[in-house]
Amino acid sequence: MLELEVVPERSVGNERWEFTLGMPFAQAVAILQKQCHLIKNVQVWYSDQSPVSSDLVLTLTQDGIKLLFDPYSQRLKIIEVYNLSKVKLKYCGVHFNSPTIPPTIEQIDQSFGATHPGVYNSAEQLFHLNFRGLSFSFQLDTGYEAPKFAPHYAHGLASLQIPNGATVEKMYIYTGNSLQDTRAPLMPLSCFGGNVYAESVDVLRDSSGPTGLRFKLQTTGCGPVMRAETKLQAFDRCVRFGDHCQEVSSALGCPHKVFYKSEDKMKIHSASPHKQVPSKCNDYFYNYFTLGVDILFDAASHQVKKFVLHTNYPGHYNFNIYHRCDFRIPISSRFDSSDLQKEPFVITAYTKWDSVQEVLPHPMEHPVVLNRSSSANNTNPFGSTFCYGFQRMIFEVMANGHIASVTLYWPRAVGGVRHNDA
Repeated sequence: MLELEVVPERSVGNERWEFTLGMPFAQAVAILQKQCHLIKNVQVWYSDQSPVSSDLVLTLTQDGIKLLFDPYSQRLKIIEVYNLSKVKLKYCGVHFNSPTIPPTIEQIDQSFGATHPGVYNSAEQLFHLNFRGLSFSFQLDTGYEAPKFAPHYAHGLASLQIPNGATVEKMYIYTGNSLQDTRAPLMPLSCFGGNVYAESVDVLRDSSGPTGLRFKLQTTGCGPVMRAETKLQAFDRCVRFGDHCQEVSSALGCPHKVFYKSEDKMKIHSASPHKQVPSKCNDYFYNYFTLGVDILFDAASHQVKKFVLHTNYPGHYNFNIYHRCDFRIPISSRFDSSDLQKEPFVITAYTKWDSVQEVLPHPMEHPVVLNRSSSANNTNPFGSTFCYGFQRMIFEVMANGHIASVTLYWPRAVGGVRHNDA
C-alpha cells in the first residue's frame, strides 16, 4: 500500500517521487515506469474519436488514484483519490487516512482545520467540503436531508454540516478555489529538469512554402538540479532550411537522440530518377522530444532538409514519445501571390483535417497509406494513417481526422540531389 503526502494545490507523493500539478503526461508515465514494482495495473483512458473533448486520464487501479490531464496542454490538472481504502495519506507528516485511521469528518476537521460551509448534492448523495486546492466528498446515507443552518452558528464544523462518523468517499487536489473551474497550471520549475520546452512553434513561410521554424522556448537553465535562485527563462530561436547541424545545436541545444536513417520507404512515391540509387551514407535526425520536433540533416552537406512536428495524440503509434508541438502553420486558400495579402488560414495541432480540406484546392490527390509496425511479426493496434501533401508539407492524418504529424521539406539541391519529394 502506497503511503503518500498530500500538498493542497500542488502534489501527492513521497520523498522519492511525486505527481505535481502542471506536470507533463510523459513525466508522470516515466514515474510509473520506474515504480512498476510498487505501482501496478495502470490504465490510460482517452476519447478515441475526439481526444480533445475529454481529459486524458491515468488510472492507478491498484491504488485508487486517477491523474487527469488537460487534453490540450497534456499537463496534470486534477489528482483524484477515488478509493481511500487502497492508500495511506498524510498531511504535514501526520496521517489522516490509513487502515487504522478512517477519514471521518472529525479526522478531516482535526487535520485540516475549519473551512467554508460545504455543498450538498442531493442527486449524488454527496457532501462536498472544499479547502483551497483540496476537496473532500462524503457519501451520505439514502434519505439524508441537509440541515438548514442559522447564520450565527457557533459549533464545530462536524456537528453542524455532516453526520458524525461520515467518511470521505473521494479526495481531489487541484489549483484555485473551485474544482469545477480549475485549469492545468503552468509547468512548475521542478519539472523542467534542465530540459528546454517549446511554448509554441511558428512555421515560417514564403509564397512557395515553409522556410523554417520559430521556437518560443522555456527553460530553467542547465542541469537537472533546481537551486533556490532558479528562474524561468524564455527566449526565441529560429531554425531554417539549409542551417548546418552546428547552428541548430547552438540555437536549440543538444538533441535528446541522434537517429540515422537506414531506409527511406517513401522513395517509391518520388518521381526522381535517383530513388533507386543506394545511398553511400545515411541522413540523420536530431530528435528533440521535449520540443515535439525532429530535424533531418543531409548526410553529405549536414544541412537541414526536413522538419517533423508531432502532435502526440493518444491512439497514435508514436504516442508519448514526444511532447506535443503546439505549432501554427499559416496557409492561403488560393496559392497565388495576390492571396498573400489576405488573412491566412492557420493550421494548429488541434485543427481537424476536414477544416483544412475546405481551404485547399480540389480535387486533392489520393493519400498515401502509412502503416507502422515495430517488426515483421508485430501489428500496429491503432491502424493506418493517411498522408496528404501540398506546398512542401506532408500531413499525417489519423482515422479520427486529427493531424498526427506534419513534415516540412526543402526543395533546394542538397548534396547534389534535389529534395522535392517526401
